[in-house]
Amino acid sequence: MLRYAVTLFLSAFLLFGVQPLAGKYSLPWFGGTPAVWTTCMLFFQAMLLGGYAYSYASVRWLSPKRQARVHLALLGLTVVVLLGRALLVGSPVAPGPEWRPAADGISTTRLLAMLAATLGLPFFTLSTSAPLLQSWFSLMRPGASPYRLYALSNTASLLSLLAYPVLVEPWLGRGVQAWVWGAGFLLFAAGSAACALGVLRHEAAPARVGPVEEGKAESPGVARTLGWLGLSACASVLLLATTNQLSQDVSAGPFVWVLPLALYLVTFIIAFEREALYSRPLTALLLLLAVGGVTRITYEGAHVPLFVQLLVHSTALFSGALLCHGELYRLRPAPRHLGAFYLWVSAGGVLGAALVHLVAPRVFSLYLEYPLTLGLCCFMAALILLRRAPDETIVRASLRYVPALLLLLVAGGLGMAVSDERRVVESWRGFFGVVQVTEPLSREDEEHAFVLRHGDIVHGFQYTRPERRMRPTAYYTPESGLGLALTEQRRLKEAAGLPASLRVGVLGLGVGTTAALGRSGDTLRFYEIDPQIISLARGLGGYFSYLSDTPARVEVVEGDARILLEQELARGQPQGFDVLAVDVFSSDSIPVHLLTEEAVDVYRRHLAPGGVLALHISNVHLDLLPVAVAHAWFSGLHATLVATETNGDARGSSWVLMDKEGRFTRGDTFSREGERVRRLAYSEAPSKRWTDERSSLLPFLRALGVDRGGLVEDPAEEPAPVAAPAGP
Repeated sequence: MLRYAVTLFLSAFLLFGVQPLAGKYSLPWFGGTPAVWTTCMLFFQAMLLGGYAYSYASVRWLSPKRQARVHLALLGLTVVVLLGRALLVGSPVAPGPEWRPAADGISTTRLLAMLAATLGLPFFTLSTSAPLLQSWFSLMRPGASPYRLYALSNTASLLSLLAYPVLVEPWLGRGVQAWVWGAGFLLFAAGSAACALGVLRHEAAPARVGPVEEGKAESPGVARTLGWLGLSACASVLLLATTNQLSQDVSAGPFVWVLPLALYLVTFIIAFEREALYSRPLTALLLLLAVGGVTRITYEGAHVPLFVQLLVHSTALFSGALLCHGELYRLRPAPRHLGAFYLWVSAGGVLGAALVHLVAPRVFSLYLEYPLTLGLCCFMAALILLRRAPDETIVRASLRYVPALLLLLVAGGLGMAVSDERRVVESWRGFFGVVQVTEPLSREDEEHAFVLRHGDIVHGFQYTRPERRMRPTAYYTPESGLGLALTEQRRLKEAAGLPASLRVGVLGLGVGTTAALGRSGDTLRFYEIDPQIISLARGLGGYFSYLSDTPARVEVVEGDARILLEQELARGQPQGFDVLAVDVFSSDSIPVHLLTEEAVDVYRRHLAPGGVLALHISNVHLDLLPVAVAHAWFSGLHATLVATETNGDARGSSWVLMDKEGRFTRGDTFSREGERVRRLAYSEAPSKRWTDERSSLLPFLRALGVDRGGLVEDPAEEPAPVAAPAGP
């Protein structure tokens, strides 16, 4: 029936459309790391399980007419709650400011509580739709297969996910998205109510369906039920592990989240549309090629081109999830056991999310769940290929031995690539990612150093020889943009007859290398969210000593930098920084909320008169220069790019320096640096910008070719552009 198809389509569209929106609201308040999304996914999977449990219990223990009455009451309650939040809070689903944690109060528990309070009831109501409405459809249309409706709902979910990064995120702010979603929910509620009223009017509906009638049907059995649970859990782990793998090197956000989830749903659609679409040999071959590619990328590191990484990891996810979902569909029960089937599949999804978010961080010091799950898929595919049919000849069966053996070999190769830890000394894993201390050279080597890696990216290193111990390295050498800014500020103070001591703020601690640029009388104030990084920089393990060896005064503040700086302004405590350096990365991932226009405005208000804001924009996959120069335009500042090549102790880096008068980078310190220093501006107001409401990564991906239209050299000494009104 049309109303069932439309309602199920709309429910699935809304169910998956709200997930990236919820993540987008959560990221700025909970550290901007990949763990935010895995926490959100744990919540969504748990709510989905609750919805399926509700549907299963309703179908099993209530008559169809009573099911319809109870569901009408649930729909009515949810609509009332959404309308109440819209009137009292100003949005049907957006969290209020009371949910924003303190700078050092970020926790999984608080995030889950926020999601439950804002989205719990409507998401639960949506999650009941697929199994309950399919059960009613089977009642109203005896003999018609409800599995086609399941494929339809997955198609709607896929369209919702694909539309979000391409159509929704670039064009609609978060607030508008929340209101549009609320209006869509009202349409869904009306469709669900129409289906429920149809059941109430259906005279052929039996008076009750209980355990006596269910008992007449053949039970799926324990083995098959465990198969449902295990296969769905394996696919769920692979989904979240792949998302973590991509998020740590690009950015945690909807653009990166949507692709893996969309591929995951495509495998559901293929597997559940019809059994013939899932081919075991072709899936095994695709998995073989993909895992071979993952092994190669694991050896080469994060500097593999983004397109290649996306292609390889996406193919691995697709083939592994298709294997799991194809086998899951082959184990499907008769329609009368549909509720139990969906319930156990959903339970497997929750189990997979819990393994990734709750178990893996406590068991593994690396993201090992990704290669382990891929290895498990290879092993499972090999077993399937080696299974001999009763009427199959030995000669024909032997043709399957070669691909099965190759699957086992590539799984072993992936394990060897992961175990190649590049002389890892220690490794830690927490809410903010994986941190490692490595030593690439032997301790007898003159250039022996301890290196801090966050994911696959170097976040600083320090030589161990006493004569080299306090040498500035990596992205923070005296020749870097930050180093030149400090030198010029000292020169300007000396020229004005003032003490050359500086007050410097740094967002992001790393190993504390910036402290090597400090002098006696300077104050260096670091803002760092990861307690493990703070412990290492302060000397844990004896690897790094910049903070203790510097002659400057050092202050380290733990927590989210933006929240801390906003709180300081609220207390009337602007820090008056001569230089404020923003160097915030998780692996190579950008915490977007620290690089929006609103964040830059907070930084600007913490500068002393004549102060300079320095943004570190080095990134393998994103071209952040247009973002930085746009921020300068709308903040009434002038922007200068300082580029440094890898040479000796220095690592290639790009810093954008912003000052109010536009004269800072015309001083003697910069004039002798030649083409490394470029003053940039927009010829007219830039159209692409990052704000708290809109911050799409898509326009700034290097792989897609970033449009720098309107970005020009700014040789003339002109007044700063007038700041445009705030907002998208």
